[in-house]
Amino acid sequence: MIIKNFKYSREMLDVKQKDIAELFNVHFSTVSGWETGKDTIPIERLVDYANHYNYSLDYLFGIKNYNEEYLPLTLDLNLIAHNLKILRKKNNYTQEKLAKKLNTNQASYAHYENATNMIPTVFLYNLTTI
Repeated sequence: MIIKNFKYSREMLDVKQKDIAELFNVHFSTVSGWETGKDTIPIERLVDYANHYNYSLDYLFGIKNYNEEYLPLTLDLNLIAHNLKILRKKNNYTQEKLAKKLNTNQASYAHYENATNMIPTVFLYNLTTI
C-alpha cells in the first residue's frame, strides 16, 4: 500500500530515507519499501512520523491535498476499537460484511473492535472509502 504523500512529505522537508530509517531504527530499504508500496508502514510508525514532522494522517493518506492544522496523535487501542464499532454500525454493516470489504475474515476484524489487535494501516485507509 502506498501512503500517497509519505515520500512527497519527506522530500518537501529535504529529509533523506536514511534519516527516516535512523529515526525508526530500520534499514533504509524498509523506508524505500514504504514509499513504493512494496511494504506497508505500520500505523504506529506512520503516527510517529506524523507526530515528528507535524503532518496530519489525512494529508499523508492523500485524503486531503493540504496539511491542515496538525494535532499530535496518540494511538489508543480502546478508543480505536470503540470508533471502529461506531463507524461499522453507522454504516449498517455487520462485522462479517465489513470484514469482507476489508478482505479479511470476521474473526480477525472482531479483534480490532475488541481492542485485542491494532488494525493494520491498509484496513484503516480502506475504511475511509466506505
